[in-house]
Amino acid sequence: MKHKPARGALEILKYVGPGFLVTIGFIDPGNWAANVAAGSSFGYHLLWVVTLSTIMLIILQYDAAHLGIVTGLCISEAATKYYRKWLSLIILISAMIASISTALAEILGAAIGLNMLLGLPIALGAGLATIVVVVMLFTNSYRKLERWIIGFVALIGFSFLYELLICDVRWGAAAEGWLLPSMPLGSLIIVMSILGAVVMPHNLFLHSEVIQSRQWNLKDERIIKKQISFALTDTMVAMIIGWAINSAMIIVAAAIFYAHGIEVTELQQAQATLKPLLGKMSAQVFAFALICAGIASSTTAALAGGSIFSGIFEEPFDVKDSHSRTGIILTLVCALLAIFFISDAFKALILSQVVLSMQLPITIFTLLFLTSSKKVMGGFVNTRLNIAINWMIGIIVTFLNITLLWKIAKG
Repeated sequence: MKHKPARGALEILKYVGPGFLVTIGFIDPGNWAANVAAGSSFGYHLLWVVTLSTIMLIILQYDAAHLGIVTGLCISEAATKYYRKWLSLIILISAMIASISTALAEILGAAIGLNMLLGLPIALGAGLATIVVVVMLFTNSYRKLERWIIGFVALIGFSFLYELLICDVRWGAAAEGWLLPSMPLGSLIIVMSILGAVVMPHNLFLHSEVIQSRQWNLKDERIIKKQISFALTDTMVAMIIGWAINSAMIIVAAAIFYAHGIEVTELQQAQATLKPLLGKMSAQVFAFALICAGIASSTTAALAGGSIFSGIFEEPFDVKDSHSRTGIILTLVCALLAIFFISDAFKALILSQVVLSMQLPITIFTLLFLTSSKKVMGGFVNTRLNIAINWMIGIIVTFLNITLLWKIAKG
């Protein structure tokens, strides 16, 4: 009589990876800028945005993984296959713009970190960061990249743990900020930048792609159900770690800058301010973690760009394929060129995340319609509850975008 293998920790480890590959995307330099701005300007009051965004993120990333596991298609391929050509092009071109906007923030963040640590000019640092990302992408498999990314996530996490341990945190105020929504005057653009920095459109495309790297059997329903279950575990664990790191960024900014009446308007200022307040080591840790975040998240943004671009041609991502490579290079080169024309790096980081929040409803409703279609998902179509929750998320994000646009138009 054969024994069934236990569904223990060792088996779960086989499925860990895709979620962490995606997690680095929402602890990127764009998040740093949004979180530092939130903490330094509004203290602990906007921590609830990270909590709400992470809950949304877990649901949406799970749906993206669900689509990839069941259909063997990423969102880009599925949109090309099941939507009219003109509609799929609008969706996917806007997603490419979101990936480029993301890559801009990531490369710029790495360049700022290199400037802080080594004094390199921003343009030179951006060029070096781009070269490192290209080398990482064109010489590593998914599984090797996952190990790199998990290592980067760990380094960033330990960096902020160190910062938390040496600053004076008001944990009662932090708990209140996590649980009680508030919208201080003038905070809407920061709220939207945090939302766009956490629930990132390119990450949804990326997750639906990388979840397939395990080469699972799509014909055995029992295996598919098991894969979906483990994908949910992987997603939740990775996203909760991301929530903790993002929260730590706001808490550190609130405890150090807001508490001393310092409103941060650039990341270099944040690092320079850390030196007299917490010592030279904390400033170096800040810069080092920023470089790690920039390099790692640039890699995931480029992967997403390659996946989206290849999907336009109904092809799966393959780093050796010309369409996938074109998508990667297009994402990185457009981002790098844009950096050369930026005069205010910190503002560019914030606005890049707002661009993501503007595109986000398009990706949310695309994913919703795909995973709610029996034609696409067969017997694994979304439940009514899941559909209702996704509609609620889409409506909330759309409402916030409309409110922001109205405020901008109003002046």
